[in-house]
Amino acid sequence: MTYSSYITLIPLLPFAAFVLLGLFGRRYLKKSSGLIGTGFLLVSTVLAFYTAYKYFFVDGRTGDTYQTITAVKYSWLSFSESISIDMGILLDPISVMMLVVVTFVSLMVHIYSLGYMKGEERFPTYFSFLALFTFSMLGLVISSNLFQIYIFWELVGVSSYLLIGYYYDKPSAVAASKKAFVVTRFADLGFLVGILILAFYGGTLDFNTLMERLTTQQSPQFLAVTTASFVGVNALTWGLTLVFIGGAGKSAMFPLHIWLPDAMEGPTPVSALIHAATMVVAGVYLVARLFPLFTLTQAALSIVTFAGIVSAFLAAVIACTQTDIKRVLAYSTMSQIGYMMFALGVSGYGGESGLGYTASMFHLFTHAFFKSLLFLGAGVVIHFIHSNEMKDMGGLRKYLPVANWTFFIACFAIAGIPPFAGFFSKEEILLAAWHSNKLVYAVALFSSGLTAFYMFRLYFSIFWRDKSPSPLERGWGEVPHHKTPFAMKMPLIILAACSLFAGLIPFGEYISSDKKILESHFDITFSIAPVTVGLAGILIAAWMYFKESNRPQKVSQLLGGLYKAAYRKFYVDEIYLFITKKIIFNLIGRPAAWIDRNIVDGLMNGIAGTTFAISGLIKGIQSGKVQSYAIYFFGGIVALAVVFLYLWR
Repeated sequence: MTYSSYITLIPLLPFAAFVLLGLFGRRYLKKSSGLIGTGFLLVSTVLAFYTAYKYFFVDGRTGDTYQTITAVKYSWLSFSESISIDMGILLDPISVMMLVVVTFVSLMVHIYSLGYMKGEERFPTYFSFLALFTFSMLGLVISSNLFQIYIFWELVGVSSYLLIGYYYDKPSAVAASKKAFVVTRFADLGFLVGILILAFYGGTLDFNTLMERLTTQQSPQFLAVTTASFVGVNALTWGLTLVFIGGAGKSAMFPLHIWLPDAMEGPTPVSALIHAATMVVAGVYLVARLFPLFTLTQAALSIVTFAGIVSAFLAAVIACTQTDIKRVLAYSTMSQIGYMMFALGVSGYGGESGLGYTASMFHLFTHAFFKSLLFLGAGVVIHFIHSNEMKDMGGLRKYLPVANWTFFIACFAIAGIPPFAGFFSKEEILLAAWHSNKLVYAVALFSSGLTAFYMFRLYFSIFWRDKSPSPLERGWGEVPHHKTPFAMKMPLIILAACSLFAGLIPFGEYISSDKKILESHFDITFSIAPVTVGLAGILIAAWMYFKESNRPQKVSQLLGGLYKAAYRKFYVDEIYLFITKKIIFNLIGRPAAWIDRNIVDGLMNGIAGTTFAISGLIKGIQSGKVQSYAIYFFGGIVALAVVFLYLWR
């Protein structure tokens, strides 16, 4: 059985679910829509796992190198012999890995949603949007050319808009969906221009051909892209930097991260899907896909490194001050994506120097499990007490034991404590940073301590820190009426197992920058510092939040302005509002509107008014009255006679 015989079903089954539920769900399939959407995705997940097995263990490897396979290729639009837009499916280590991650996490979200969204009026619509989102992301990761990835890139943006704004009668959700859509559209403009630059100088849109041409130093395409320049920067650097801007927008990198916290207005399972394995890792995947080109220009890699480490640090600081549990997890995602980005930025190409690339993909893999577990666990808590605020929580371990233990495992995983999955991937990132840039390593190490602190601050605030013994006194109602459905528990248990054991996979044997086997070596002496910093963060969180006390208030008062700035997210949103409202709208928008209204519209209205006035004067000529025509006729004769007899001599 060849790949082409079944590989197209992996993305097309979610698309079929989207069409079926979108057209017929609310009228004919309202009760069964969740099962239909989940069933379609279950088949896609099984096929994705089969594809991974066949690629990694049967016929994907030749010697010590994994080959790149174009399983499907269909010429869609042909412009010339060398330029055409194809629709294809590209299989290589990172695309196959992403197939597994996207389908598996999406399946967990689908199953979880059967319980979480039960009773929703637009239940079929919700599952149709989930299916569209999954289809878009699957199409993105298997794209074989630049233009195809851009098509699915934009479709992911549309899907996120629909899901974030699912509660369309809620003004904050509508505003959040528009904000996410607008911010990512600005970033995607850079992505589009970058694509055009690379395609122009490479003479192709196909990934394989583009890599071959632009990485071969003797090729005319390489010479052209490296010698052409604008303001002293060559075209290759411009193209890759603009492409990265698109990735930074999707992955919520500083300063294009402002849409991410607001995206929490969507249903909690949507947050798990967006943050764990789909939209926000699209930028990381894009840089990894074009990584051979990024290694040709240190300037572009430096931008990736800077954006990644700044995002990792700032988001970790902000997460320490937030009180909405979903926003804490949102900034946590931004921080972890920052780790993946700067790991790519400090990486070389091939061999041991490519450790950062492998570590980035490894962290993307493990992060998908424990971050989706954290969001789904938060969903159980919200489902139970109907509040997102930490002040309304405490002591929930007695009422939500499954959520308690699984959330506990996920917190250890993201904090980088052995033997949980996040420890192994984060250690490789820190090791790559240590060998490449000591300053980046120091900031990343401190950020990892902050990660442990804010995650256990969240854990202790939710499940410990008892405030009163009775759920009724807290306004939760009778506990039996809030039992967690099995459909919500099962994904938690499965994801907890993945968060515990996924780090044991010898990831370097499957994913590396040059597609060759990379032997990973565990260095216990190097791990002492990161683990110690992580444990210190946990202990500080326990000291402050394990029991109800006034210690958090004292610490916040001690930090003063720094705490306030972090709580207000360093005023980035306010800066954006100032630039848009005070500068762009007032200094550019208002004058442009005045010119449009008074000069452009005024000119057109003046022409129309003049025409109307002239027509009013001459319309009587064709009145239909024969007597008037006779008068005009004889008047004309008299006028001509006067001209020729007396004036024309």
